[in-house]
Amino acid sequence: MVLHSRGSAARPADPLYARLWGSGFLPSNHQGVSFRSKGDPVLFLSNPPGIDAAARREQLDAIGALNREQMARQLDPEIETRISQYEMAYRMQTSVPELTSMEGETAATFTAYGPQARLPGSFAANCLLARRLAERGVRFIQLYHRGWDQHYNLPSDLRLQSQDVDQPAAALVRDLRQRGLLDDTLVVWGGEFGRTTYSQGRTEPTNYGRDHHGRCFTMWMAGGGVRGGMAHGETDAFCYNVVRDPVHVHDLNATILNQLGIDHTRLTYKFQGRYFRLTDVHGEVIRKLIV
Repeated sequence: MVLHSRGSAARPADPLYARLWGSGFLPSNHQGVSFRSKGDPVLFLSNPPGIDAAARREQLDAIGALNREQMARQLDPEIETRISQYEMAYRMQTSVPELTSMEGETAATFTAYGPQARLPGSFAANCLLARRLAERGVRFIQLYHRGWDQHYNLPSDLRLQSQDVDQPAAALVRDLRQRGLLDDTLVVWGGEFGRTTYSQGRTEPTNYGRDHHGRCFTMWMAGGGVRGGMAHGETDAFCYNVVRDPVHVHDLNATILNQLGIDHTRLTYKFQGRYFRLTDVHGEVIRKLIV
């Protein structure tokens, strides 16, 4: 489960951010599905007028039979992908409405996740939805929360952003632990870069900002067999350079894959004649982070 400080999980993927739900060089049946905060949680979730669940099932069976005949003739793996996508869409039609309905959640749960937990599309509501997805066996869940690009107005904007995420993220970890889900759920919170500690732009008491900072920034992980209650790595006094235990993104990915039971040096996929792996030819598992 990834909590990413860049976008919003409930917003449909616009052209700029559609790649965040893409499958890269993998077949499209590996692509993520974005949830919407208004209308159907997933586009075209509802059947059109005059079509019920039984009729939809009959249509899919007929289309599936035709696709399998085509697959036998052409041996095109994308046909198998299309069959898989149709079947996933049907499973979503029958399961997503119950998943996204919060009627069974207690008042105490909403209180724990914060005042915005009942607001569809908020980070708090998305954290609660993430727990419901994890309960139902969804293997990868990604939440986005935009608006951290504070080159100015940092004193006010950062406070608001922190109010959005602090309580719901903590509540999610506690909720997973209370329900016995945290041991086999790895929660990762972070963004793609940090912010400098020195001021940018105006230097007024209530209006200043910070620039992008790719050298040093912090991420946290919980559950999934990682060691809690510790910090790994250290910067200099100016928070500009790493002076102890640097972690490259390849090391982070190698460690995450290790906690998922995957050897990052052996997980490969052949694309355009080359076997690719997520960490390319780099990355070491950070053993200090593992229980």
